[in-house]
Amino acid sequence: MRKKVYLSLIGIIILTFLAGSLVEPKYIKTVFPGFWDIPFKLGLDLQGGIHLLYEADLSNVEKEDYSSAMQGLRDIIERRVNLFGVSEPVVRVQEAADQYRLVVELAGIKDPAEAIEMIGQTPFLEFREQKAEEETQKILDKQKDVEGRDWEEIQEIDGWQLILEDPYFQPTPLTGQYLKRAELGFEQTIGTPFISLQFNDEGAKIFEELTSRNIGKLLAIYIDGMPISTPVVQETISGGQAQITGSFTIESARELVRNLNAGALPVPITIISQQSIGPTLGKISLEESLKAGLYGFLLVIFFLLIFYRVPGFLASLSLAIYIILILSLFKLIPVTLTLAGIGGFILSIGMAVDANILIFSRMREELKEEKSFSIALEEGFRRSWPSIRDGNVTTLIVALILFQFGTSFIQGFALTLSIGILLSMFSAIFITKNLMRLFATTRFEKYIWIWR
Repeated sequence: MRKKVYLSLIGIIILTFLAGSLVEPKYIKTVFPGFWDIPFKLGLDLQGGIHLLYEADLSNVEKEDYSSAMQGLRDIIERRVNLFGVSEPVVRVQEAADQYRLVVELAGIKDPAEAIEMIGQTPFLEFREQKAEEETQKILDKQKDVEGRDWEEIQEIDGWQLILEDPYFQPTPLTGQYLKRAELGFEQTIGTPFISLQFNDEGAKIFEELTSRNIGKLLAIYIDGMPISTPVVQETISGGQAQITGSFTIESARELVRNLNAGALPVPITIISQQSIGPTLGKISLEESLKAGLYGFLLVIFFLLIFYRVPGFLASLSLAIYIILILSLFKLIPVTLTLAGIGGFILSIGMAVDANILIFSRMREELKEEKSFSIALEEGFRRSWPSIRDGNVTTLIVALILFQFGTSFIQGFALTLSIGILLSMFSAIFITKNLMRLFATTRFEKYIWIWR
C-alpha cells in the first residue's frame, strides 16, 4: 500500500512539473531551449479587436431558403476572415423577429477597415477549367524561379506576373449569377449523397459548351478565389441540370450545397454596428480578472487552513496542483480565454474545494466514532463519492447544455467550467487522497485533533 502511494505521488510530482513548465516555460527553457512555449489564446475581450454586426438583405431569397442562405454566407465569411489571418474568429448567425444578422468577432485585428471591406463583399462563385499542361508547367517554373527572393528582386525577373496566376485552372464565363440553385440528393439504390445543380437558360448554354470541351477533365468550382470542389466532367451536359457525385459525407455535401447557394444567391450584408475593444482595455480586464482569481484563491486557502488544519493544508496543495494542471490544459487544447471563460475557471476552483470539504466532513464523522485514521480516511472518501459524483455530473450536464445552445461567451464559460469539473474530481479523489494516505500508519495519525 505504501509503495503504491509513493509511486502515485512521484507521478503527481512529475506531472505537476511538466504542467508547470508548460504554463511558465521560461525557467525550463534555460536548460531545454527546445521545450514547448505555447502562449495562452485570449479572446476578443482580453486581447482587443472588433465586434461587427451585419444585417443581411434576403429580399432576393425565398423565405424557406433563408436559413440555408445565411449558413452558406456564414461559411464564406468565416473562410474569408481565416484567410485574413485572424486567430480564433467567431462568426455566427443571429435571428430575431424575422431579421437575420451576422455577428463577426475578430480578436487581435490590426486593420479594422480592411477586415470590414473584405467581409462586406458578396461571395463570388465561379467555374474554372483546366489549363494546358505546358501553361501549367510554365507558371510552376516561374514560381520556382522566384523562391527565396524578395519582392524587389522578383519584379526584376522577366514575366514575373505569371506567379500571380492560378497554375492549374483558368476562369470561364460561368459564374454564380447563372446558377439558380444547388440541392442535396441521395442515390436511390445505395443512398449516397450527391449535389444537384440547376442553371438558368443562359447558364445552361454556357455550361453545355464548357462541359463539351472538358470531357474527362477537372472542372473546378471556386468561391472567393478558393477551390471548394473539383469534379470530373463525364460527358457533355445539356438542359442546365447536372450532378456532382463522389465520396461525400452528408455533412460535407450539405456544406458544399450551402457554399454553392451562397455564391448563387446574392445576400448583401450591411454593417449596422461596430464596437472596437483596444488592447489596453483588454489588458486591464485580464489583470483585474487575474487579481480577482488570486484573491479568491487566497481566501479559499485561508478558510481551509482555519477550519480543517492539516487536511486543509493538503487540500490547498492539491488545489494549487489542480490550477497548474488546468492552465496547462488550456494551453494544450487550446482554449480561447475570455472574461466569461475565466469566470468558469474560477467557479471550477470552488467546485474542487467543495469536493474536498465533503471528504473531510465525512472523515470527521468517522473519527468521532473513534475509528482508526486509515479506516476513517478510506470511509470518508467512499461515503463522500456519491455526493461528489452527483453534484459534478449535474453541473456538467448544465455546462454541456450551455455550450450547445449558448453564444460564444457563454460557450467559453461552459467549456472552462466543464474542463474544471472533470479535473477537480481527479484532484479531489486522486491527488488529495494520496496526500492524505501519506500520513497513514505514521505517528501523525495519532494526533487526532489536527485531523478533526
